[in-house]
Formats: sequence, C-alpha cells, structure tokens
Amino acid sequence: MNIKQIENILTEGGVDPKIELNEAKIEAKMLVKHFLGLSDVDLVLNEEFEESAILLEKAKLRSEKRIPIQHIIGEASFMGENFIVNENVLIPRDETEILVRKAVEIVKSKKQKAKSSKNTICHLPFAICLKVLDIGTGSGCIACMIAKLTEAQVLGVDISTKALQIALDNSSRLNLFNKAIFRKSDIFSNIKNDEKFDIIVSNPPYIPQKEKEKLQIEVKFEPEKALFASDENGIEFYDKIISRVNNFLIDGGYLIFELGQGQAEEVRKLMLKAGFKDIGIENDLAGIERIIWSKR
Repeated sequence: MNIKQIENILTEGGVDPKIELNEAKIEAKMLVKHFLGLSDVDLVLNEEFEESAILLEKAKLRSEKRIPIQHIIGEASFMGENFIVNENVLIPRDETEILVRKAVEIVKSKKQKAKSSKNTICHLPFAICLKVLDIGTGSGCIACMIAKLTEAQVLGVDISTKALQIALDNSSRLNLFNKAIFRKSDIFSNIKNDEKFDIIVSNPPYIPQKEKEKLQIEVKFEPEKALFASDENGIEFYDKIISRVNNFLIDGGYLIFELGQGQAEEVRKLMLKAGFKDIGIENDLAGIERIIWSKR
C-alpha cells in the first residue's frame, strides 16, 4: 500500500476533482501518519507501507460521507498546535489566527506600557497582569493560544457543556493550568458584575440561515449553534455582545471580533453606537475584512 492508493480512494467519491484532488495529497498523509503512527520522514523514506484495514475504512468514510478529515482523526492543527475536535466544536480556521495575533499584539503592548509606568502593579515575577475574555470559546483554541503566547489569563465561555469539556482537554494538553480557564455562560449570563477584562474577543456565530444550503457538505458536520445567526445578515451575536460589553470591559480595554464576509460595516456601526472610536479592520489573505477591533 502507498500514499497514491489512499489519494485515489479520497477522490473516488464523486467530489469535484478541482477541490478534492489538491486536498487528497494532504489528507492522505494526515490519515497515514495518524493511523499508522508514521512521521514525515517515514513517508519520505518508505514509499510502501503495510496494508491497514482501519486506514482504508477511514479513507472511504472521508470520501463517501464527506466527514471532515479533522473529525476522522480527532484533531486539527491551529497555530502550530494540535487541538482535539469533534462534532461538538468548530474546526479552527486559518483566518482565526488573525484574531489571535491581534489580541497577542495588544496584550504585549499593554504589558510593555505597564512595565514602563511608575504606577504599574505588574512588578511581581511571572505575574498575570491582564485578563482576557473569549466569548463562544468552542474548542478553546483562541483562549489557549492567547494564554500560551502571553502572560494573560484567559477565561473562555460557552453555552455548550460538551464544547467546554473539549476546551478543558485542550488546555490540559498545553499545560495551561490557571492560564486558560473555562466556564459555562450564555455570552455574559454567568459573568459576575465585578469581573472586568482588559480584552474581550469573540468569533461568534455569524453565518445567516439563508446561506446554509450553499455551504460545503463538510461544514454541516459542525455544530449549528456555533455557525449560524438567526437574523438576515448574521449580526445577531455581535449586537448582543456589543450592547453589554461596556459593563465588563475596563476603560482603555479592547474589543476584537472575527467577521463574516460583508459584515464589517454593520458591526462598525454597532461599535460606534456603543461609544467605540478609532475602529480598526484587518483583511485576511483573500482580501475579506476578517477582524475588527477598537479601544473603549
């Protein structure tokens, strides 16, 4: 058995070859490495490997049912780390890295300013000086990576108990004890009135219901509550968060969102109405306005 045979299985499900043929080379390697325990070096040195019933079964499952490859192997790569994923959480997307990197940039900038201030309280060794709230944390990938790349403590909240268990498992994998913590909450419903955050981030459900039938088959295996908003333009959760965010964001704190295509202007207006100014927007590699942020 060889990689080419697995690629052929992946492209035999009647899928448009312009999409699947390119993905098949990557996914075949992912399947072989995961189910046979091989490394990239092993694949280079050995063109042939032992036949595996489970490998063949999983390749056919991917091809015929279009179950996401990440669900089949049980994990997804995000910012150089592997995160546990299943049908209860969204699969991390590359675009979300933009949101994480912006949050990390702000945390580090705030820390630098605090160090240079005579009035700073962040003088203790390894002190956690900043607090970040991640709304709709899902797998915890955003919360975990902000916590891993900074000295901030990140609270991830989600309405789904099953998603929170995955987030906790991912936090444990990365040894983020007391740095990435999680709590069940419907947006701010379980956030205490006296809890204040330096940064609030969210990649909320933003796909309008009308777009549901246009999505790739693979997306339909992900949790609907994490994908879809109920309103026509997908702005529902931005509105819910922005309408109450000032109760939980410190003066000088930042609000950062990931955006769906074409939503930047409506979200910007909501932020302006809530008193945010100097609003920044950053595009992804496809030129889509992907994140929006502002300082309170």
